[in-house]
Parts: sequence; C-alpha cells; structure tokens
Amino acid sequence: MLGIMMKEVKFLTEKSQDKEKNLSFKEQILKDLAGEKEEQTPSSTSQSEADSASAKETAAAEDFEARPASVDVSYKVAENEKAHPQVYGRVDEEDKKPNEVLSRANRANNTVKKKRQNTLARRIMTTVLLIVLLGLVVTGVVGYTYVSSALKPIDANATEYVTVEVPEGSSSKQIGEILEKKGLIKNAQVFSLYSKIKSFNNYQSGYYNLQKSMDLDTIARQLQEGGTDTPQPPVVGKVTIPEGYTLEQIAEAVTVNAAATSKKTSKTPFSKDDFLAKVQDEAFISKMVAKYPQLLGTLPSKDSGVKYRLEGYLFPATYNYGEDADLESLIDQMLGAMNTNLSSYYSTIEAKNLTVNEVLTLASLVEKEGSTDQDRKDIASVFYNRLNQAMPLQSNIAILYAQGKLGKKTTLKEDAEIDTNIDSPFNVYKKEGLMPGPVASPSLSALEATINPSKTDYLYFVANVETGAVYFANTYEEHAKNVEEHVNSKLTQSSSTD
Repeated sequence: MLGIMMKEVKFLTEKSQDKEKNLSFKEQILKDLAGEKEEQTPSSTSQSEADSASAKETAAAEDFEARPASVDVSYKVAENEKAHPQVYGRVDEEDKKPNEVLSRANRANNTVKKKRQNTLARRIMTTVLLIVLLGLVVTGVVGYTYVSSALKPIDANATEYVTVEVPEGSSSKQIGEILEKKGLIKNAQVFSLYSKIKSFNNYQSGYYNLQKSMDLDTIARQLQEGGTDTPQPPVVGKVTIPEGYTLEQIAEAVTVNAAATSKKTSKTPFSKDDFLAKVQDEAFISKMVAKYPQLLGTLPSKDSGVKYRLEGYLFPATYNYGEDADLESLIDQMLGAMNTNLSSYYSTIEAKNLTVNEVLTLASLVEKEGSTDQDRKDIASVFYNRLNQAMPLQSNIAILYAQGKLGKKTTLKEDAEIDTNIDSPFNVYKKEGLMPGPVASPSLSALEATINPSKTDYLYFVANVETGAVYFANTYEEHAKNVEEHVNSKLTQSSSTD
C-alpha cells in the first residue's frame, strides 16, 4: 500500500511540474501565498498577525520540502486497504507486465503439465498394447509349437509295435483318446482337429500294429486302410510286386521295402539269390503243391523246358512281412493270393477244357501285349482263334522272354528285330500251341480277359511297343497294311533322324 501511495505522489508531482513549467514546489507555495496577500485588504490591527502567519507558512514550506516524500495513512485505512486493496489513478504498462508474465508462466506450466500427462498416458497405452501384443505372440508361438510337436512322432527312434483296437463306430475323438492312452500321440484333441481339417472320416475298425516312431499323419492314414479281425504279428515292411513282372524281376522287388521311410529301412531281410533258390527248391515246391492242389495241380514239370516252374504263379500285389518273416512264408503268401483270385474261376476253366497252367500261360502273353481291358479281351480272342486253327501264336513277348529281354525297355526297332529262329520252347513263331509255361505274373484283368475273351474273327494284331496302341485284322493283307503303317513307317522315320 505504501508503494502505491508513493507512486501516486510521484504521479501528482510530475503532473504539477508539467503544468507550472517545472517550478519548484517551494516557489509554487510562495507564489500562491503572494497571490493571497494581494487579494486581501490589510488592516492595521491584523498586520502583525499576517506577518506572523506568513513567517509560519514559509517555515512550514521549508519544513515540508526538507522532509522525505511520504504519506500518512491512518490505521483503519491501512487495514481496509489490506483487506480490500485498491489501485488509484491509471495503471502503467509496467504494472501490467508482472501479471502478464505470471499468466504466461501459469499457462506455460499448465501446457507442460498437460503435455506430461498426455505423454504419460500415451506411454501407458503403448505399454498396455505391447503387453497385449506380446501376450498374443507368445500364445501363438506356444500354440503353434505345441500343435507342431503334437503332429510329430512320440519317439522317432522307437522300433517296438503297439497293438491298438479301434471299436466299430468309433469317432475321431474317441480314436484320438485311445491313441493318446496307448502313448502313440500327444494329444487327442489335436488328432480330432487334424482329422477334421484333412477330412479323414473313413477310419476303419479292427486291430492295428502301430509304432511311436510314426507321426500323426501316418497313423491317421493307416487307420483308414482297415485293421484285422484279430490281433496279428506286427508288420515291419512291405514288398510290392507289379503286374507283369517276371520271376527274376520279382526276385529284385522282394529286396526293397516298399514301406520304407528312410534309407535305414529301405532294404528287406531278403536277397535275390535266396529268393531264386527258394522258388527252385523242389521240396518247397512239393509242399506248396500239396497246399494248393487246384492252383499247382498242372504245374509244368522240371524237364518241360521252363526256366522256373513257379514262373507266373505268384500273384502281383503288395505283401506285408513281420519281424520273423522268411522267404518261404512270403512266397506262400503270393501263391495263396493267386489261388484266392482264381478260386471263383476254377469251375469255368475246367468247363472250357483248359488247365490252370494253360490259362496262366496265355494270360501272361495277354498281360504284356495289351494295356486296356478291352484290348486284352480282343488279344485273347486272337490267340484262341489261332489255336483253334492250329496257327502259331507268333507273339514277340514269348521270343523276348526266350532271349532274356522281357521286362527290359524295348524300342520299336528292337521289337521288330527279334530272333524268330531262336531255339527255344518259347519260340511260338515256329512252334504251334502254347509255351510250356507262363512268361510273367498276369494281373486279375488279364486273367479275366483270358477266361472270358471277346468273340471276334481276328487272327492278327500288331502292337506299338512305344505307344501301347493295338491294331487288329481278320486277314493277313489287312495285318500287313497295319504293320507297314504303324511299325515300318515309324522305323523309317526313326532311321532318317538318326
């Protein structure tokens, strides 16, 4: 308050100085006093009083000038000002500056504070989002890792078999629970979900021999192949015999494990030489003849000119073998399969005055000469028509077998250049009738075509060994035309490009 009063005095003083042309305060007082004297009419009785008053005024002026500039303020006024401060007169720009600076500072502080709050909020939100994302990533990684692990084998090095029974009508969920309890898979739910994704909905009931080294997919696929009615010894491998294989080719095939998943298990316990020795073992053959009399009752004799007595009698298929399997049991399976497939035809064969050996021999040619069911039926009709007219069969397949080339890749030129003068009981160019035995293992399709051939008048046919196409004719002239068009012309074109 005192500071404000001092500023007010300063303001009034400066204003008076401007108005009185910078006269001093003392001079102004004296001037005012002099003016008052001129206006008054002096009387004789008050002259002394006037002089005395003048002297007092002069002294008062001097005393006022000598005192420091101050303003006396009463106690009540001061208290009132403290309670209700007031500003008198105009306010200079300088008086506003502290308040403006304070206001700006407050605003700046508020802005900084808000920025800090916003920054903190953003950091909190970012942290929360990162935690959530990290949680999702971790969950995804853990889930993916777990599922991937559940698809893998329980023990990749396991060799033992576990027998599992799948009851009839079991759902994929129930099968998964059975497999999990047996320790073959890690999680039944993963098995059920995998089955749904892969559309594996054809699981078969029965007994299965499974391994912990199998992955989930292998187990699922094996369960769709069908189990056995009763528990069987575990299968450790498979041997596949393709249709039309010669016995020597079969001897090679039995050394390869068709179910191998690695080089370690790619070989079977059987060898080619042991196999060929077993199929020529007369004691073993006699044992099999006794076991399958209908199939082997007309088996070629040892001195009939055949190379292998059991040639053509082993049915082409895939065979399982166990840990204790031997070649005798494996060959027994193959003979048993041929016996099973022919069992429904034995009466028909007998009714047509044919023997099983004749059917198998003719069917082996039909198998190698034709590629489609219809071609095979038509080819079989040609052979029967020629046999009925005492004409040689003139099959290149029989000559190739006699030369030891059957089963090997043959070009059109090599097929056309076969030695039809070869001295062999399999030379059906010179010899009438059938060979002494089959040249390969015929398929069920070839067997059916031979037993029930087409009814035609065809006496000739020529097959393109490169394309598999077969061309039939009733007369030799038509046949010669087919040979020229479909064989000789191709040979000429081939020679011109060599």
